[in-house]
Amino acid sequence: MIILGISAYHGDCSACLVKNGILIAAVEEERFTRVKHWAGFPEQSIRYCLEAAGLSLKDVDYVAVGRNTQSHLLRKAAYTLTHWRSLGRLAMRLRRKHAVEGILQRLISMCDGADELKTRIIYVEHHMAHLASACMVSGFEESAVLSIDGFGDFVSCMLGHYENGAIRTLQTVHFPHSVGLFYTAVTQLLGFTKYGDEFKVMGLAPYGAPVYKKRFEDVLWSTRNGLFGLDLSYFIHHSKGVDLTWLDGEPRMGPVYSEKFGEAFGPVRSGAAPLDDHHRNLAASVQAHTEDVIFALLNHLQKVTSSRRICLAGGVAMNSVANGKVFARTPFREMYVQPAAGDAGTSLGAAYFVYHSMLHNAPRFVMRSSYWGPEYSDEQLAGILQEYADRMASFAVEYVADADVLCRSTARHIAEGKVVGWFQGRMEWGARALGNRSILADPRNPHMKDILNARIKRREPFRPFAPSILESRVGEYFEMDCPDPFMTRVFPIRSEKRALLPAITHVDGTGRLQTVSEDVNPIYHKLICAFDALTGVPIVLNTSFNENEPIVCRPEEAIECFLRTKMDMLVLGRHVIRRSS
Repeated sequence: MIILGISAYHGDCSACLVKNGILIAAVEEERFTRVKHWAGFPEQSIRYCLEAAGLSLKDVDYVAVGRNTQSHLLRKAAYTLTHWRSLGRLAMRLRRKHAVEGILQRLISMCDGADELKTRIIYVEHHMAHLASACMVSGFEESAVLSIDGFGDFVSCMLGHYENGAIRTLQTVHFPHSVGLFYTAVTQLLGFTKYGDEFKVMGLAPYGAPVYKKRFEDVLWSTRNGLFGLDLSYFIHHSKGVDLTWLDGEPRMGPVYSEKFGEAFGPVRSGAAPLDDHHRNLAASVQAHTEDVIFALLNHLQKVTSSRRICLAGGVAMNSVANGKVFARTPFREMYVQPAAGDAGTSLGAAYFVYHSMLHNAPRFVMRSSYWGPEYSDEQLAGILQEYADRMASFAVEYVADADVLCRSTARHIAEGKVVGWFQGRMEWGARALGNRSILADPRNPHMKDILNARIKRREPFRPFAPSILESRVGEYFEMDCPDPFMTRVFPIRSEKRALLPAITHVDGTGRLQTVSEDVNPIYHKLICAFDALTGVPIVLNTSFNENEPIVCRPEEAIECFLRTKMDMLVLGRHVIRRSS
């Protein structure tokens, strides 16, 4: 059985391919278009997934779409009738609905023999796709499962229980109430107006104090039935609507907050204005209050299911700070968050939902790796480097066949303070660079954060950099000793280790760790072992290989990023390029 999963006409559109229950490929469209969070039809992602599997569209049995415009029709109709003043955005919504329902025609246009395209399209409700994306690849036989985000298919939150390969929905929060929208409103008020900027607020929060948390309880609150509600007078999405751009380009979202919200918590900061204590305190307050609401949901869900395992998905599940506190603030003792927990992951969830719906008691695939994107052979890399020979004439270029030698040499350069671009194997699936499309540096260097921002990343100074650590050594450096290969949780670094790791220790003493095991990523594991042998520290600083753009996908993008920034060294497979000293 061949299933093509698609997330389309939404931010972070993507595709994946599942063959007989095994994931073959998965990738976000932004990696090809080079536009962050690309919203539209993931044509290039589909082509890559088919190519990786050696298949064509004519071989696909099912196309699973992580949206279902027919979901909750009665609720949508009733809401439209009672909120007719918000109909000004209706034409835009109808265009998007028509695009989602026209996916078959887009697929036919990609296929030379349209008459032979006999695939069946199945639309999976947005939050069911989120739930499936987590629990159906978690390896758990049973778990509680929570999807929570802004909105999708008129829903913002879904609670469920996963058992015997099936998901039972327990409770749902419908439009217009949303935890994700609440967080977005504060994000916009703080002047972070691009789609997906919520992670910046999460990074800013430790610099402030939650002085507005009590006042936020009047805006968003937990309800007696274990869910939550909004005071809608602080928002406009339900009354006036929100300007949205979702078709073939960068997703954009207009302000979601009302004048009342701005008066209560403003003024609105322009993106160029300096951050002050008010802004830092707002960030701390929205993070703290959102955590309270999330943990109220999770504790309620644990009581209902009696499960000790939790799977999380949805945009709010990308809040790694909250994720790192789940064991401390709930009875859950096992946890799974897949690397593309946001909307990109609905292609994965839709595909596995269809697979397990069609084949009951089918073998279950476990996602232990994030490496599902394009890869390039050393022969291909050599040919591409040859095309850059003139531009790199002054650089030292060598081929290092032995992986041990390559890793020892690279580790030595990192320990000497060099910044290294590291391009290996298959590209990561999800928002984080996890050691195949990464920029690496020494976590012990107290100046490294400033060096990276000045020479390469050019991002806000309050945003932390992350550590990659050998999985077997986590307990020595972090207060929580549990694996997280996907960098989805923030944990406190042991107090006695913080001075040793200034480049990856955030202002509150935490780090968003990625654990690295030999069986999942042998060459990255080998590199960190080599760094440990030199320094006694089994950790490297890991940040995404990019410069205010999507993570690099192709070797050409890695080379161009290396050339236009002040990276010291580029390791492209077994090819090493060094700037002349």
